[in-house]
Amino acid sequence: MDGGASYNPRTVEEVFRDFKGRRAGMIKALTTDVEDFYQQCDPEKENLCLYGFPSEQWEVNLPAEEVPPELPEPALGINFARDGMQEKDWLSLVAVHSDAWLLAVAFYFGARFGFDKADRKRLFNMINELPTIFEVVTGTAKKQVKEKSSVSNHSSNKSKSNSKRGSESQDKFSKATQPKDDDDEGLEEEEEEEHGETLCGACGENYASDEFWICCDICEKWFHGKCVKITPARAEHIKQYKCPSCSNKRARP
Repeated sequence: MDGGASYNPRTVEEVFRDFKGRRAGMIKALTTDVEDFYQQCDPEKENLCLYGFPSEQWEVNLPAEEVPPELPEPALGINFARDGMQEKDWLSLVAVHSDAWLLAVAFYFGARFGFDKADRKRLFNMINELPTIFEVVTGTAKKQVKEKSSVSNHSSNKSKSNSKRGSESQDKFSKATQPKDDDDEGLEEEEEEEHGETLCGACGENYASDEFWICCDICEKWFHGKCVKITPARAEHIKQYKCPSCSNKRARP
């Protein structure tokens, strides 16, 4: 395992190409290859790291033996937390550390080969145009532009009733359950102001009027439907919704 250290990118474009390759490999591990990645991260094994390579491949392996290492090392011991939390949360945690490692490697090359202020800024701007691994893994990368016109596509959205927060549920989903009329524009603005501070219990993003949300009847937290894999059609048939965290707690003895 050399972490891609067998060659050294020396220009901003080369470092960015290196960054994209490593990023693509790690995204594969956390999405399309997630079952294989999960199995390799056995908590019974020693400290393991997730490496991404410029060739867009990934590897779970022990950290480099040399001290200091040739390149910055990724987060150590990702396998130990695997069974202590929900898989979604664990993958999100690994994703955050992977983002930090990618930046460390990119700017290690920048420092090593003498990038000046302009080069460092250009490199960061190029990197910043890409969604983070965390955004890709949690699905927030798909929500880059909010279109108010898409509100009409959710006219059939319906939240389940909640006796403790029934009035809030009715208010938050009033737009989704009523036909659109001339007053809807004003209601949308009021709705954004009233619920603008409401955060999704899964991804932490703010409430937006053009998205379907659902509230947990147990912990009373609100979630994007896409974050908990609940569609408006499915919500129609749910009498009492329990979020993944509450479902997991109740399943334990």
